[in-house]
Amino acid sequence: MTRRIDIVEVGPRDGLQNDPANLSTDQKLEFISRLEACGVKRMESGSFVSPKAVPKMADSGEVFRGLDRSLKTRHIALALNEKGVRRSIDAGADEINFVLVAGEAFGKRNQGMTPSESGDMLMQCAPLMLEAGIPFTATISVAFGDPFGGEVDPAVVANLAARAQRAGAGEVALGDTIGVATPWQVKSLIEQVRMEAPDVFLRMHFHDTRGAALANIAASIEEGVDVIDASCGGIGGCPFAPAATGNVATEDVVYMLERAGFDTGLDLGKLIETAKWLETVLGHPVSSSLSKAGGFPA
Repeated sequence: MTRRIDIVEVGPRDGLQNDPANLSTDQKLEFISRLEACGVKRMESGSFVSPKAVPKMADSGEVFRGLDRSLKTRHIALALNEKGVRRSIDAGADEINFVLVAGEAFGKRNQGMTPSESGDMLMQCAPLMLEAGIPFTATISVAFGDPFGGEVDPAVVANLAARAQRAGAGEVALGDTIGVATPWQVKSLIEQVRMEAPDVFLRMHFHDTRGAALANIAASIEEGVDVIDASCGGIGGCPFAPAATGNVATEDVVYMLERAGFDTGLDLGKLIETAKWLETVLGHPVSSSLSKAGGFPA
C-alpha cells in the first residue's frame, strides 16, 4: 500500500502571524475555506495568545466562530498558557497545540518561561484539556537552535517530549523555528526523542530560512515520521525571532512527496491556485517554488 504522509496546514496561524499584510476575518475564513477545498483535514486556524504580542491573531475567536463545522477538517488552536487553553476551549477548538520551548533565551523573550517552566505549564493545563475532551499536541519550539542562545541541548528537547507524553499529549512536534536544522541533526534528534518518549507520534515543523526544509522533511520521513507541518505559499515566521522567514510551502512539500510515490490526500493544483490567490490578498509575492514553476510538465 502507498504510504500516507499527513500534512498539518499552518498557514492561517503560523503563516499569517508574521506577514506584513493585515487580513480581515472574512479574508482569513476564505483562506481556510480554500485550503479545505484542497483537501486539508488538519489545520492551525488561530492562536489564543496575547493580542498585544501577536496582534494579527487577535481575531482568532471570530475566526473560530465563522468556521464551517459541517466539514471534516479538524481546526487546531495554539496556546501557550492556561488563559490561552481556556480561550481555545471556549472557541470550540477540535485540537489544542500547546507550545513548549527548548531554548532558555528564546523562551524568556517569547513566552516569559524557561524550558522547564513551559513543561510545568503544560502539566498544569493538561487536566483542563482532558476534562474538556479536547485532544492536545505539544510543539517544542526552537528544538534545533535558539536565535539568542545558540545551540540547544537535545537532552532538553527529549525531556520536554517525555513530559508531554506523561501529560497526555498524543503527538509531539519538533519545531525548527528559525530554520537552522540539517538532515543529520534531524535524524539524530528524532532518535533521541523516541528513546525518551516512545509512545507519542512525532510531527515535524520546519521553516525554510536556510533552504534545508525539504531535505529535513525527507530525513524525517526516512526516520518513520508521517506528519508534517507546512504553510501554503511558504508564508509565515516567528514574530520573536530575528530574520525569521516562512514555513516550508505546502505545495512544495506535496509535490516532492507525491513525485516520490507517497499519498498526501491534497490537490496540488488547487494548492498552487490558493498560493497565487494569497499573493493578491497579501499584496506581495509568496516564496513557494511551485507557485512560480507549477507542477511536473504535462
